[in-house]
Amino acid sequence: MRIVLTTPAWLSAELARHPEAHRDLEQRVRFVIRLARLNMEHETGGPFAAAVYEADAGRLVSAGVNRVVPMHCSTAHAEVMALSLAQKKLATFDLGAAGLPRHQLVVSWRPCAMCYGAVLWSGVRSLAIAGSDDAMEQLTGFDEGPIHPQWREELAARGIELFDNVLPDEAIAVFEEFHRRGALVYNARRDS
Repeated sequence: MRIVLTTPAWLSAELARHPEAHRDLEQRVRFVIRLARLNMEHETGGPFAAAVYEADAGRLVSAGVNRVVPMHCSTAHAEVMALSLAQKKLATFDLGAAGLPRHQLVVSWRPCAMCYGAVLWSGVRSLAIAGSDDAMEQLTGFDEGPIHPQWREELAARGIELFDNVLPDEAIAVFEEFHRRGALVYNARRDS
């Protein structure tokens, strides 16, 4: 048995146009918001994207977009895709292992309950998110699950630096467009 998750074809072309490094945090967040928008526009998954960077140098290690519906896999969230691709590329399950640079996960909105756990276990030392309030859920209808009330403090307790509310309006514009399109919101049994 095997599980194979793939990125959409357009992502390779987009990454080829990507500069080698984004030293500025806003550039990194703007890049993942662009990927989220392209994923929605190409209808290759939900309106979410994530990327793993070397935190200090700004070098892009991997990028992922939401692939839940096309891959028939409820765990194929953007964060899981980006983290898994980085770990595969670097041949490690621990992105915080000795000898590696500090890694940062950059996400187009606060991770859901599952992806929050993936952040904790991935070894990243930094998390940057476009926004973290409930605006995305209210706009789109996605159910992000029960997030620990002290999620920020839990990150800090594990040595994960948090950058929150980096370009939230730009991210919200993607979610507004997703809502206007009437695209599929895949919440298993939320409304039952």
